[in-house]
Amino acid sequence: MSIPRLRPGVRLHHDRVRNRDVLLAPERVVELDETARAILARIDGITTLTAIATALAAEYDGDPAEIESDARTLVGDLALKGYVNL
Repeated sequence: MSIPRLRPGVRLHHDRVRNRDVLLAPERVVELDETARAILARIDGITTLTAIATALAAEYDGDPAEIESDARTLVGDLALKGYVNL
């Protein structure tokens, strides 16, 4: 059971200059697409990745298994880059 959380100093932010949501980290900005934003907005350090995927599947009428697979890939990539703890 994976419970992701943003690392200290990393936060989701709406950048008014770019007019989009970004992931802010010390001296770094990562522009997010709608899917990444939807996943990251639900990461709270308490909710499992499975629960996040289930909620997104219900909201967007999608396949929970497919959404969880995509979420695991995204969160895994962000963890390797130092933005997320698993």
